[in-house]
Amino acid sequence: MFVGFGTATNVVTVVAGSGLGLLIGHRLNLRIRTTVTTALGLVTLLIAADAAMAVGDPALVKAVDRGAPMLIVLGSLVIGGIIGSWFRLEDRLEEFGGWLQARLTRGDVGEARQRFIEGFVISSLVFCIGPLTILGSLNEGLGNGADQLLLKSTLDGFAALAFAASFGLGVMASAISVALIQGSLTVVGALVGSFLPDAHLASLTATGGLILIGVAVRLLDLRPIHVADLLPALAVAPLLCQLAILLH
Repeated sequence: MFVGFGTATNVVTVVAGSGLGLLIGHRLNLRIRTTVTTALGLVTLLIAADAAMAVGDPALVKAVDRGAPMLIVLGSLVIGGIIGSWFRLEDRLEEFGGWLQARLTRGDVGEARQRFIEGFVISSLVFCIGPLTILGSLNEGLGNGADQLLLKSTLDGFAALAFAASFGLGVMASAISVALIQGSLTVVGALVGSFLPDAHLASLTATGGLILIGVAVRLLDLRPIHVADLLPALAVAPLLCQLAILLH
């Protein structure tokens, strides 16, 4: 298998899954689509909670003081949120979704346009945030195989089917996000090598888990959190982890 096979497979499964979702979506009434979205929110919450538990990872706890992991995650989300809000990442992601909608569909305005953008943004966040995205892409770039991304591809394919049944074509467009983000991480892994120690990776995973909880809250329609504004926290977490290690 060539380097990038995992990401290519992931893109195909997202497109195929969302295609099937589009075929059956119009046959489902509003109540069924709402129930499916709620189920996806609950599953996303479960996956997010599992990732967030990395805050207690032995490698991270050993590298810093016992109470430091919580502070690292908190600091990452606060600093990352300030950066993301300053650059209005959520708005820019929605604008990109609107740009795609204008070119992939014709005449869709109002509710249909908003549904496309919501499907694109939520799917992009769900498919591109999480330990399998980061670990899988980096490991493939390092030459350790694409097993993790192939597992993620299977999960994303089923999720795309359910998402597309509720949100429509915008879910299929999120395959572009998968290709760009996972492809970039794979290139980073190939160029830089195994550069992220276990403690730093644990802090990043825990922070990503909490961001995914924000996605779940949004899917469950509890609160319209600007999740994309928190994405810089993923870059801040390893930096704060390194600072905590130096101060330890």
